Formats: sequence, structure tokens, C-alpha cells
Amino acid sequence: MIEKARNLDGFEYDESYEYITGDILDLRLISYFDGNDVEIPYYWYDIILKDVNETIGKISIRLGENYHSYYNGHVGYEIDEDYRGHNYAFVALQMVLDIARDYGMQRVYITCNDDNIASYKTIEKLAVELVGKVIPPKDYFAYYEGMPVQRIYSMKLNK
Repeated sequence: MIEKARNLDGFEYDESYEYITGDILDLRLISYFDGNDVEIPYYWYDIILKDVNETIGKISIRLGENYHSYYNGHVGYEIDEDYRGHNYAFVALQMVLDIARDYGMQRVYITCNDDNIASYKTIEKLAVELVGKVIPPKDYFAYYEGMPVQRIYSMKLNK
């Protein structure tokens, strides 16, 4: 069982998000991180395809906002190669955005490498605005030399 934790921003772990059921996908919590001076709290999930009960990828939702979340985004996802092309990332993305709404977030940033066409096409299916294309600054916690240009999208969340 994942322990309940309180993070720096006052977000509290909610065990009701341990397993989220959807029409074609379920999300099973892998871990919860309660945040620190650099990283905001997040829930990290296995994406499970219901009809075969198989894990087909991972997705996370980061809660709150800080300097690094602009470049890192609030959502991270990956779909196993054999399952790409079926809009599973889009479905899972919509599921975790509901968590952000439940936590009272008004906006999320969603980012991807500029050359990741599949990812930005997935993101652009949402009601997003392309804020810009940037190479994150050296003081961004995940910066590395030769880091690719990032597309940064903003999405307003309505409850």
C-alpha cells in the first residue's frame, strides 16, 4: 500500500486514485511522489488495455506548478511500440487530466520533443495552445547538453 504523504504545496495523496477505470483503459498506480524543492508531486501509472488485461504503457500526472513544470510539463506518457497508433495515449491523457481538475488545477503544461510527431499530434487533439518551442535553460533540473527543442503547450482546465 502506498503511504499517504503531504507535500510542500499542500497536495495530499488520495488513495481513490490508486486504480482508475475507463471504457477501454484502466490506470493502475505504480507510485506517488510527494514533491520536493524541485519536483512537484505526481501520480505514476501503468496503462492497462482492458480487453487483454495487459500493460501497454505508462503515464504520470504532476500536480501543482513551479519553474520546472513549465519545461517538464504536467503529463508524461509512453505507449509500448506494439500498441501505438490506437489513440491509447490520448485516452490515458484525458483520464489523468481529470485528476488535475479534481485537485483544482486551472491549467496544465504538456510538453514533448519538437521532432516527436506522434506525441504532439496526440497533444494537439486536446484544446491546447502552443506556447512556444524552446530549448530549456541550463537551470532546468532535467537539462542536458544537446537537449532537443521542446514544444510547450498550455491547456486550460474546466471542471
